[in-house]
Amino acid sequence: MKKIAVPTNKGKVAQHFGRCPEYTIIEVADCDIQSSNVITNPGHEPGFLPKYLNDLDVDIVLAGGMGRRAYDLFNKNNIEVVTGAKGNVEDNVVAYLNNELDTESSLCDHEGHHGHEHKHH
Repeated sequence: MKKIAVPTNKGKVAQHFGRCPEYTIIEVADCDIQSSNVITNPGHEPGFLPKYLNDLDVDIVLAGGMGRRAYDLFNKNNIEVVTGAKGNVEDNVVAYLNNELDTESSLCDHEGHHGHEHKHH
């Protein structure tokens, strides 16, 4: 069983990971969604979310984009980061599980600039 955390705003993938109103924690087994639970964002403090999500046994973060520093902090907490998600949360999780998610290079060199997208081919 794996846990995937998705930054969420009204059932859609929130484009700013740290400042979203909530996270959807989805448990998957054998490429099938087993359960889904929405939790309120506990706060945006540097370095807090990676440890918090690690304590919840999250294995993967599926996000629209993320700054380089946050990406590195998640990796240090043994959480894989996948970017490029947008739209419906569960649709993105299913696409990811089926290797059909169009991941993008959404890592920013500086915090706050989240408008660019580069496709990987």
